[in-house]
Amino acid sequence: MTNRFFPLTVLSLLLFLVSGATAQRNEISGLVGRTFISDQGVPGTGLPDSNIHFGNGLTFEVNYGRHLLNAGIVEVTAEIPAIFDPNHKLHFGFQDEPRNFRSYFITPSARVNLFPNGGFSPWVSVGAGIGHFSYDSRLESGQPNPNRSGNTTGVFQIGAGLDVRVIHSVYLRGEIRELNAGEPQFNLPTGKSRYYNLFAGAGLTWHF
Repeated sequence: MTNRFFPLTVLSLLLFLVSGATAQRNEISGLVGRTFISDQGVPGTGLPDSNIHFGNGLTFEVNYGRHLLNAGIVEVTAEIPAIFDPNHKLHFGFQDEPRNFRSYFITPSARVNLFPNGGFSPWVSVGAGIGHFSYDSRLESGQPNPNRSGNTTGVFQIGAGLDVRVIHSVYLRGEIRELNAGEPQFNLPTGKSRYYNLFAGAGLTWHF
């Protein structure tokens, strides 16, 4: 009896998983925004202004999501936000830092939407992944950059946003995500181990 029951149980479980997978829905998003980074102090320089100043880099996000659970008032989605800042400016008095750098973040996350079937759906997201920093081949002084290869670090992501229905399957999305990464290698001893990026952006989300 047990030998017959076990294959039927496995088959039933597989049919349940397949039917659940076909009922799930997908989404893809494209957003444009800015990345904001607070100035970082460099101790012991003796300069009147010993802070690294960052520009507000134009940033792009592509995000794929898979809806896992819709309980009416709440929806849970597995998402993969990929955020790319192609040219973030730097300035420091010694001019020993790269002229600019690029950042890449990929952070698989879980997102929870409220009122997913309505016209307005606020949400929060939490996840973790990897980030990579790539540096300009020249320092701000014009000299060659000895550390142009870049570095990779772990990243923790937390975000919040609002989806507003435009038409049946297209939503306007506004969001803010904080990306907590390891410190980039700017050739400057800031004494810090963590580096905070705040991405604010808007774009469109398509459900299919």
